[in-house]
Amino acid sequence: MLRGLRENGPIVLVPLAWTFALAAHVGAITLRTVLIAHLVMATVIVVFTALSWREMTTGVLRAWKLVLLAGLAVTLLGTAGLLVTPPLRPLLTATVVGWMLVPAAGLIYTGRHVDALASVYTVGAAFGVVGAVVYTAGVAIGATSGVGLGLVAAGLGLTGVGQTAGIVAAVTQY
Repeated sequence: MLRGLRENGPIVLVPLAWTFALAAHVGAITLRTVLIAHLVMATVIVVFTALSWREMTTGVLRAWKLVLLAGLAVTLLGTAGLLVTPPLRPLLTATVVGWMLVPAAGLIYTGRHVDALASVYTVGAAFGVVGAVVYTAGVAIGATSGVGLGLVAAGLGLTGVGQTAGIVAAVTQY
């Protein structure tokens, strides 16, 4: 059962994480809830990586182990930003952008090293990079309403779609 969760869980967790991020940005959940989510996410990453460590020693899986380790650092950065009052917005923005770009690098690597579905990984990476640019533009304009919030939501959505496509491809391929 645990193996099945490790292999198929990301198909649910990736879109859930981006939906949660969108909910946080539109004010549908509290910062305390976001902090708890960061702690849960860090725990899930540690457990998943530890349980998969031996399997993730070479090739594409090694690249994704590195994505997970970098993602853990990015998540802990966001956690630190949430532990102070008021929250450190630059750290929170860096966390979101980090989670957009680090997996994009993994998707690019995967697309270059697999034959089947390579274009899905490459397009997924492009969505993540474009999502990061759009998101950052929204934050720069002001993400509390109007155009800024629209850009933030669009950036989160693009990234969520791209990463979800990549993880669905990976789960169905392996």
